[in-house]
Amino acid sequence: MYLTKEEERILDGEEGEGLQKAMEILVALGEINEADRLMPISSAQVSGVSYKTIGDAGLEFLSDMASTGARVRVLTTLNPMGVDPSIWRELGYREDFVNKQMRIVNAYKAMGILLSCTCTPYLIGNLPTRGEHIAWAESSAVVFANSVLGAKTNRESGVSALASALIGEAPCYGLHLDENRNPTITIEVDAELKNQSDYAALGYYVGKSFGGIPLFKGIKPGMEEMKALGAALAVGSISMFYVDGITYSGSALGDKINVGIEELRNSYESLTNTEDVDVVCVGCPHYSLKEIQEVLQAKPSRDIWIFTCRQNKVLFEKKLDENIKIIADTCMVVSPLEDLGISSIGVNSAKAAFYSANLSGLKVRFDSLENMLKL
Repeated sequence: MYLTKEEERILDGEEGEGLQKAMEILVALGEINEADRLMPISSAQVSGVSYKTIGDAGLEFLSDMASTGARVRVLTTLNPMGVDPSIWRELGYREDFVNKQMRIVNAYKAMGILLSCTCTPYLIGNLPTRGEHIAWAESSAVVFANSVLGAKTNRESGVSALASALIGEAPCYGLHLDENRNPTITIEVDAELKNQSDYAALGYYVGKSFGGIPLFKGIKPGMEEMKALGAALAVGSISMFYVDGITYSGSALGDKINVGIEELRNSYESLTNTEDVDVVCVGCPHYSLKEIQEVLQAKPSRDIWIFTCRQNKVLFEKKLDENIKIIADTCMVVSPLEDLGISSIGVNSAKAAFYSANLSGLKVRFDSLENMLKL
């Protein structure tokens, strides 16, 4: 892989140990994927924030990187952490968990990263335009950036996204190249999608069954529906999709697959292992202002936790009924809900359903928001 003289100087350690480590990561990644060079990026989104998911090893790695004095060179936002630091005592989180969590966050802060703590950076100001090259690590945000915004990013790991943020560059391969961004399979949807959970069920089925870049026909999603669809696709290996007539106007490509009611039903059934739930959790990906408003207007009578960014939380927290909590900076997937005495949750997100069961061991009901509010 070709390196400029400046890049070689960084690799040789002439600009410090932290940048040297970051460059070593990018060079290794580039060589593995046969990239011919590094290319400038305009922003990064770094995952690997919750102490629940990265543990002591991650904390040690980040502390070491921060101690080198290295700082990011581009706009860099951060994925959700494991708690909402403003209400952790109220919710019952362990103090030792919170202390280690805040050490992780402070390490990121020392490197100049914005403590956004959201999986929807495009809703809080990190909004790349069409054609911009970025290095994002949050899987649902990667899909949204490639598919809806038209930016260009591979599905980075938390470590590679951090390395790109510190260097301001990423290896040029994969979805950074136009020739790799064409649809490879056509999904003809033969079912009426009535809500976000239907879009999530569709995405989960396609993401787990197929690879490549799907072109969806027969659907008309809005922004929130594409957010739900993309997050579910990301549970599989898919990092980009198209919607005929909305984000794509060319001819259908690849094999044609029909998806109907039966496939959607299979998604709901495979992600559900309980009927009764302790609490309904929504906001995976983080809820937008529109989505929060829809929940409040429904006036739910049962307990519901809404996960969102802190910018949205402050707009609603004085307008809530006792059974509604708006929780910022974290989500049901990366927060240790199991430590709070919660054993089962209801979700309208296929991604949340999959990871809550497999990462946290929770019982899960995957259903529409409307149905869950009737429980």
